[in-house]
Amino acid sequence: MPEMEAISVEMEKANFHIFPGYCKGCGLCKEKCPNQVLIWSDKLGLYGTPTVKPKDEESCIACNICEMVCPDCAIIIEKKKKKKAV
Repeated sequence: MPEMEAISVEMEKANFHIFPGYCKGCGLCKEKCPNQVLIWSDKLGLYGTPTVKPKDEESCIACNICEMVCPDCAIIIEKKKKKKAV
């Protein structure tokens, strides 16, 4: 049974969640990211292959492309609400 615990990273525009128990390390998310935000991590996924993680907190634009292209639904992008200017 896959590990159901997410690894979460708080970023500027969104919270990035990856479920290593579902990630097979295919790299589609990494390949399709328009800002090359995702890099390989030390955490191993489903088949003993590396999972991904954001390289920093500022580069992600919360476009959700990584979440959409993941064939295993291992990524969730939780967009943050914009702060209203006063």
